[in-house]
Amino acid sequence: PGLRFKGDVFGPGLLKVDGRVEGSISGPRQVIIGRDGSVRGNVEASEVVVAGTIEGSILGAERVEVQSTAVLHGDVQTRVIVVHEGAQLNGVVQMSAVAEADGRPAVQVVR
Repeated sequence: PGLRFKGDVFGPGLLKVDGRVEGSISGPRQVIIGRDGSVRGNVEASEVVVAGTIEGSILGAERVEVQSTAVLHGDVQTRVIVVHEGAQLNGVVQMSAVAEADGRPAVQVVR
C-alpha cells in the first residue's frame, strides 16, 4: 500500500514519507518517515523524525528522533538525538560537541 518512488529526492521544506522510497532524500528542512513509510537510501535534513524503516545513513544537522515503532539500519550523524523505548537502531551514532556546549542534553531516552 502507498506510493512507491525510485530515485533521489531533493527540495526545501517539509517532506513526509508514508510509502516506499528507493533513493536518497536530501535538502529538506524536516523529513518525517511515518509508521508505514520506508526509505532504502540515505536521508539528509536539518531534522529527521523516524517512525518507519530506514535502510541507510541519516545526517540530521540539528536533531534526529527515532520513535518507538522505528527500525533503522544505518549510521546516524547529528547534533541531538532522541531515541524512544522500543526503537531499533542498528548502526553507529556520531554526535558533534556543539550540543554539549550549549547546555542541552545531547542524548535523550524517552520511556
